Amino acid sequence: MNVPITPSRTPPLPAQAEEPRPTFGPSESFREPAADGVVLGGFTWRHPRHADDRPVVIINAATSVRCRHYSRFADYLFANGFDVIAYDYRGIGESRPASLRGFKASWSDWGALDFEAILQRAIREYPGQPIDVVGHSFGGCAAGLAASGHVIRRLVTVGAQFAYWRDYASASRWRMFIKWHLFMPLMTKGYGYFPGKRLGWLEDTPAGVVYDWSTPAARYEQRPSGRVIAAKPQGLPFTAVTAQALAISLSDDPYGTVSAIERLLGYFTASANTHLRITPEDIGEVEVGHFAFFRSPYQATLWPIALSWLQNGELHPGTPGRLVPRSAPT
Repeated sequence: MNVPITPSRTPPLPAQAEEPRPTFGPSESFREPAADGVVLGGFTWRHPRHADDRPVVIINAATSVRCRHYSRFADYLFANGFDVIAYDYRGIGESRPASLRGFKASWSDWGALDFEAILQRAIREYPGQPIDVVGHSFGGCAAGLAASGHVIRRLVTVGAQFAYWRDYASASRWRMFIKWHLFMPLMTKGYGYFPGKRLGWLEDTPAGVVYDWSTPAARYEQRPSGRVIAAKPQGLPFTAVTAQALAISLSDDPYGTVSAIERLLGYFTASANTHLRITPEDIGEVEVGHFAFFRSPYQATLWPIALSWLQNGELHPGTPGRLVPRSAPT
């Protein structure tokens, strides 16, 4: 059962927001070593003068999606007063080695090592500034895997879940299971990595990440990559995150069902969690799905939701969608 959003003190969102023009694109590319020596690449959008009250937003990408996918969204945040960091996990995009065959990487590495390295970069390069995070799909999981997650002030996730196949939308569950949990690992076994670009599905993906994804486990447990992501939320980095967290889900996202979103939110036991469920009809669209939120056609309708949360830690009255009552997933 969904419940409507209650009014707040802030004014409603405009029906059509004028598209802000960023002053410039990525101010610089960067290279940042993780604790194990793997060098990560990414981009920063940085204002020329330091300000203690200016937040810096870290964008955590979805599994095997390049950080460049989020560039226009980063431009938007920059134009609205934020510094922004977007980066690629090891094995992807700006952080890809010469060969993925035999390259070691896992979901836990992406969170515990790669996101942790970017958090440490933000602490070092933006001293005293609040640190916020936007996490897409797995990027929301990564936000709970870093040892320094306690520094996150506000967190916005979009379609964030960890690919438990029973949580997929029922209408497409078996097709998705065959694609991601059977075909993908079989292709990976043959190639030594998943050739996603050749198939037009994803970026090429390290084998360990594929096996973590394709393991049909209900929770983060021991994965075939040999890394433990989590057995229980208690005592793990998830519980250190005390951020104001907004989970945005789209009703036509076959990955981000209510049960999938709630299952992940259940790990963030120390956060104040809000789950906003939006239908395409709420914003006058036919479909949005899992990936389109960060595309520029949704700047006037969806991006202000994330912006409002990052700015104020609350939703405006007039925000499209409904709040989902918090309950333990089944």
